[in-house]
Amino acid sequence: MRSSRTAGLLLAAGEGTRLGRPKATVEFAGERLVDRGVRLLEEGGCHPVVVVLGAATVQVRGAVIVRNPDWASGMGSSLRVGLAALPEEAESVVVALIDQPLIGPGAVRALIGAGAAGLAVATYGGRRRNPVLIARAHWAGVAELAEGDVGARPFMQAHPELVTEVPCDGHGDPADIDTPEDLARLQA
Repeated sequence: MRSSRTAGLLLAAGEGTRLGRPKATVEFAGERLVDRGVRLLEEGGCHPVVVVLGAATVQVRGAVIVRNPDWASGMGSSLRVGLAALPEEAESVVVALIDQPLIGPGAVRALIGAGAAGLAVATYGGRRRNPVLIARAHWAGVAELAEGDVGARPFMQAHPELVTEVPCDGHGDPADIDTPEDLARLQA
């Protein structure tokens, strides 16, 4: 299932300081996290998929690569760079993070299906997590408030009436990889 109206955006620019290496270079279950993230978005129905890189330079098949020269400033700058790189025909975007390898494509499909309100956020156990869907009408507002290591959260908090929470408990696990211990635990 592919929709040229919903693009995918994988944020993969970080240095992975606590992990000891850039997450874009990390292998998980025989596949690099960056490739796994692209596959998540593609299988979920996003096209094209844009990957924002920074600390590491890697080749990624099937994705549009953009570089964030200001990657060290945090996720907010990567989100801004990624949103600016999306094609004109995209009406919305699903934003995923590279360090959540157990999320399944069903979560992306659920967000796309529920995105009519403009913003849709995956919930697991009732808690808001990633990925999120952002309609084009809100890209500028999201970009304006994305600073440091926060992405769309400040915009969603400022506009709760636009946010649709989408339960994704049956579509994987939102656990993330920040440390070598996290990586070992999730691989087990």
